[in-house]
Amino acid sequence: MSDNKANDSVVPQRKRLNLDVGQFVEHEGMVYRIIHHIDFESLLGKNVESGRCKPLRISELSSVSASVVARLDHPVDLDGIEDKDWKVATERYEAIKPLLSLGQPVGRGEVTQRAEELGMSPATLYRWLSRYRAVEALSSLIPMNRGWRAGNSRLSNQQEALIDEVIQSFYLTIQRSRIQKTVIEVFRLCQLRNIPRPGASAIRARVLQVSEREQLRKRGFREKAKNKFTAAPGRFPGADYPLAVIQIDHTPADIILVDDVHRKPIGRPWITLAMDVYSRMITGYYLSFDPPSETSVAMCVAHSILPKEDWMTLHKVEGSWPVWGFPHTIHVDNGADFRSFNFSRSCQMHGIHLSFRPVKQPRYGGHIERIIGTVVKELHDLPGTTFSNIRERKDYDSEKQAVMTKGELEKWIVTFICNIYHKRYHAGIGMSPMTKWEIGINGNHEVDGIGYPPRPEDRMTILLDFLPSFSRTVQISGVAIEGLTYFADTLRYWLNATDAETGQKKQLTFRRDPRDISYVWFFDPELKQYFKVPLADQSLPPMSVWEYQQIRKRLRDDGYSSPTETQILNTITQLRELVEESKVSTKKARRQSQRRREHEKGITPAAPLPAAPVSEPAKPNLLAIDFDNIEPFNDEDIS
Repeated sequence: MSDNKANDSVVPQRKRLNLDVGQFVEHEGMVYRIIHHIDFESLLGKNVESGRCKPLRISELSSVSASVVARLDHPVDLDGIEDKDWKVATERYEAIKPLLSLGQPVGRGEVTQRAEELGMSPATLYRWLSRYRAVEALSSLIPMNRGWRAGNSRLSNQQEALIDEVIQSFYLTIQRSRIQKTVIEVFRLCQLRNIPRPGASAIRARVLQVSEREQLRKRGFREKAKNKFTAAPGRFPGADYPLAVIQIDHTPADIILVDDVHRKPIGRPWITLAMDVYSRMITGYYLSFDPPSETSVAMCVAHSILPKEDWMTLHKVEGSWPVWGFPHTIHVDNGADFRSFNFSRSCQMHGIHLSFRPVKQPRYGGHIERIIGTVVKELHDLPGTTFSNIRERKDYDSEKQAVMTKGELEKWIVTFICNIYHKRYHAGIGMSPMTKWEIGINGNHEVDGIGYPPRPEDRMTILLDFLPSFSRTVQISGVAIEGLTYFADTLRYWLNATDAETGQKKQLTFRRDPRDISYVWFFDPELKQYFKVPLADQSLPPMSVWEYQQIRKRLRDDGYSSPTETQILNTITQLRELVEESKVSTKKARRQSQRRREHEKGITPAAPLPAAPVSEPAKPNLLAIDFDNIEPFNDEDIS
């Protein structure tokens, strides 16, 4: 992580920049109101103080009212949120979910009707709507007045069983009873069976957890459920607008690459690809010599969500890749890398529904597989291609013809995606993916566009949210993760700390990039901030988790069941010297050496370019601006 090595702390911020017309944004210390979208790279803003209009680059904008956002978007690590608080936030989200799809502003009638359905105050729903829309993250709905320990006690097994019984026999029937009547039925049976009555909100939460598909099927709408949730050839259910559904998958690329130093063959890389089902636009990718893993998924998802301007600069590609934003659904196969608890919770935090392909029904993954096939087939025209099979390859010597490095292939991939694939006619949608994307965003005479997706304001938070995490206690020597000890002064406060509720040693959250385990990110639950914590033994060099596993295996084979860090250091030296000696003639050694060099570059979607020091411009007093008295937009603002 090249950019992060210069920054030893990160405050997680999940605020999104709203780019709708009429929204206020900040540019170079001045506040503007958006009055017109020019293209995917720029818009027209009106200075709220001078009244002058000015074209603004979207990549240079930020939101105003940062203090309000910081108050609403709790800077907390996902693993630091207690189950009780997560449950409350989820219940609140389900309560306002039907209102979120109505756009802004939501009418009083809709809120009042929803409040009556839930048996609660409309003012409460308005408050939850406001808090969620300020940052569009589930963390904004976690109770604030009780500091992460809010929520009712867990229901007993009897209560849970009774609620489930009522849902199945009373709510999920063709009579289509309302939720409020379901709550009353639970109360009635509790009284008859002498069971303590659970809270109404807990009952509603259980009802809201029933999937839409099951509700439709069991409440007399079987045909509607079949039409909505059964895939048809050339159509994916629910993918009716940009970022409604993205699919992700991995494949080995059909090309042999060479290393950077000797330019000799080192083998095939893996590519992880994400695509938007509605438009067929490629939303992100990750290229690596490492096999598919949770890290591949994290890097690909982060690249998919984040803007691509710096990525284009990194690879020196002229063109446009105007794709950013959070998908509604991520659709994947059933691989272990997609089924990790961390990935599931990360998606949930950002309001992303994680959907898995039905087992033994490959048609549900056809879109991503066809696009991956398209990209891989294009590689067959490059020197060093392996083609798709031995018959196609015939007498072609792939290793002898290999000339491209990973960096060169990556530039080729970005160029192909942006300047060829996105602009080429696609038979499945009857136009190019870029045209379909633009129609979905801006609309035309037949389609109402969804508008520009909100842009995440903090790149590093997105990446950290998807990286693998660990829960550990802090000991006198520091924190131990998989045999390695990490220490920094920021850990001293938490030495042998105990949990106030359980009396047990406090479990704290640590995250790491497996490509460089010379440091981890520690989330301080009181300061609400990440801190970089290096290895306690500073003599150990940067290394990936895969290299470390190889070292431990070597030491175990030599009879060391619990190797010391000195032994690890010596083994690293031996293995690297062996690689250096043999990489001129050995493909496997050259590949391993190249993998290490790629990891040491530290390039991520969150920090593709080195940070350049910039001077902070003087900012006006935003509190002095009366936003309520700014005149409404009219056509004369553009002139």
